[in-house]
Amino acid sequence: MRSSRFMWGAIGLTASISTIVFAVGFAYAANQILFPKASGDLNLVTTAPKKETMIESKSKLQIVALGDSLTAGTGDNTGKGYVGRVREKLEKESGKPVFVLNNLAIPGYKSDQLLSDLALKKTQDALAQADIILLTIGGNDIFAGGEGLFKGDNQTEFNPEGALKRVEPALAKMEKVIQAINMANPNATVLYVGLYHPFLDLDPKKEGSLIVQRWNNSVFEMMNRYPRMAIVPTYDLFEQNLIKYLSSADHFHPNGDGYERIADRIVQILK
Repeated sequence: MRSSRFMWGAIGLTASISTIVFAVGFAYAANQILFPKASGDLNLVTTAPKKETMIESKSKLQIVALGDSLTAGTGDNTGKGYVGRVREKLEKESGKPVFVLNNLAIPGYKSDQLLSDLALKKTQDALAQADIILLTIGGNDIFAGGEGLFKGDNQTEFNPEGALKRVEPALAKMEKVIQAINMANPNATVLYVGLYHPFLDLDPKKEGSLIVQRWNNSVFEMMNRYPRMAIVPTYDLFEQNLIKYLSSADHFHPNGDGYERIADRIVQILK
């Protein structure tokens, strides 16, 4: 009898304790829901202040251009080329004065000639003043004005071997060109206008396209090592609209419309 009473008493005590524990737990949970407390480990997300772009941070913009005939504007009847058009577009869109301090481009220049100029103090002094450096080079290295690029009875069939053998030596010089520009002004934004295939209509197999792509890819890899350098793609413009954008006078340089499209891309990258 005593054993039975003890057993029922223990059961009752256990039930009472369970009820109390449940009630305390329920009250605690309800309190957390109704009156939540901020965790000491909670990290509030804050928006980082927007960093000014190069254009926003300058009261005026100064351009120095160098390279070959594309930077000189050959083929454009207006004489502006892409450099003059970039100046106009950038000034209009930024609302700030934009100056072309120097256009040092020389038609016919190859990478070794540009490299020699980059060793000159006057060239280095010019580059040191630039906010933006615009550059074209390499087309004469590879295409050599058409020399050795055509075969067949009428010399109208594109010969890819003639261009391919010139790529690697020119790329070795191109890497030195990029290094020299960076040393002259590591703070400027440097934009290299990529090559296009001017003889695409004479190259039905598009073998020259692969050569141009190889060049552009290699230059991209070189410039990608520097945070303020970029390559401006142009190949696709001429791939689809070669006759529209190529000068009818020499079948090599862009015409005014071609330079206009190149300038649009440069300004788009700068923004």
